[in-house]
Amino acid sequence: MSLLEVSDLHVSFRTSDGDVQAVRGVSFELEAGRTLGIVGESGSGKSVCTQTLLGLTTGARVRGIARFEGEDLLAMGEPEFRRIRGAKIAAIFQDPLSSLHPLYKVGWQIVEMIRAHEAVSKAVARRRAIDLLGQVGIPHPAQRVDDYPHQFSGGMRQRALIAMALALEPQLVIADEPTTALDATVQAQILDLLLRLQQENGMALIMITHDLGVIAGLADDVLVMYAGRAAERADRRGLYYRAHHPYTNGLLESIPSSSAAGTRLRPIAGQPPSLIRLPSGCAFHPRCEFAMDRCRTEQPDLAPVDDGGRHTSACWLPGHLVGTTEEMKQARQDASAAGRAVERVPGQGSATKDAAVEEGAA
Repeated sequence: MSLLEVSDLHVSFRTSDGDVQAVRGVSFELEAGRTLGIVGESGSGKSVCTQTLLGLTTGARVRGIARFEGEDLLAMGEPEFRRIRGAKIAAIFQDPLSSLHPLYKVGWQIVEMIRAHEAVSKAVARRRAIDLLGQVGIPHPAQRVDDYPHQFSGGMRQRALIAMALALEPQLVIADEPTTALDATVQAQILDLLLRLQQENGMALIMITHDLGVIAGLADDVLVMYAGRAAERADRRGLYYRAHHPYTNGLLESIPSSSAAGTRLRPIAGQPPSLIRLPSGCAFHPRCEFAMDRCRTEQPDLAPVDDGGRHTSACWLPGHLVGTTEEMKQARQDASAAGRAVERVPGQGSATKDAAVEEGAA
């Protein structure tokens, strides 16, 4: 049994303008000791999805199942969540300056967290806090433990949050864009630190980011989200070398590369849709260069694109059209053109349309 199993998770918020459908039917699982990367643009539902698992989406309407060690997190009350948060599931948030209280010393905050879950003295908790700060690379931890957050640099504050997250040796750590506000050198140090600590402690890790480059050397599996839904799910190598969904390919093409120096980046056209008024059919079709008529009316579900079934994609393009080569892009354009041409012919059923699309892509 997996450490975490999320099934058909829906999260929405009621507003004066309408219901914000932040997460729409997301499912995934995570085994102990493995890393799941959740990738997507801002507003795709990444953070809301994982914050719901921690009971942090106050006021949201939530349905689905999220089993952690056999217990359904979504059925828990606040007293039960307090038993699990920090001790079994820890979180590292995006902005360490807002996550740490500015009026309390860093060491005091770590000590307070330890003593909230364990019956230990302040002296014992303080010694553990000093050890943790040393483990995450804070220089002179015995002195810096008494510093305030504003006396730490951005990278050091993020390391302090990692120390706090690991204080009780949780089975699962959720890292919500922990390197977004850091420069490239510090970003690489933080990612190396997370990877080393995961290998030493055997914890599971969920890494949330908008940048596929961040998880290139970190994740075992990757879940790509768009407009609150899963667009594609695969192991890391399968996603980077055999991506199927046009949105995933767009994210890959927008990563700066040293081998493409002097060439222009290829951003995804358009803007993410409103989660209050979503497009009909596939939510990505207004931005997709391969959109067919079917994409505008029917919403695709995740379906296998390889023989093993571990690589799935929510796209109407034929499953064998994977990869980022120019030849494959031309094949997608041919499939898209065939799909649009056939779907304009009156009186043809969907089975005929599918067969024609496959024929056009061959």
